Amino acid sequence: MDTMETISDRVRELRRAQGLDQRELAARAGVSMQTISNLETGRLRDLKVSTLSALARSLGVSPAELLSPASVRAA
Repeated sequence: MDTMETISDRVRELRRAQGLDQRELAARAGVSMQTISNLETGRLRDLKVSTLSALARSLGVSPAELLSPASVRAA
């Protein structure tokens, strides 16, 4: 699994666990809903560090946690 795929899966997982829709997460993070949609569907291939940080902050996790595949977190 590549890094963007890991981030995509983790953002989607955390967003759903917190009962947020894409629009709500986008508003919290200060990014467009299109950015969230593109990230979660794999159409976004590059992510600015500032966007990664904003997403992590809005989901209540560290940026490193968004970069960690589930298999690493479970170990």
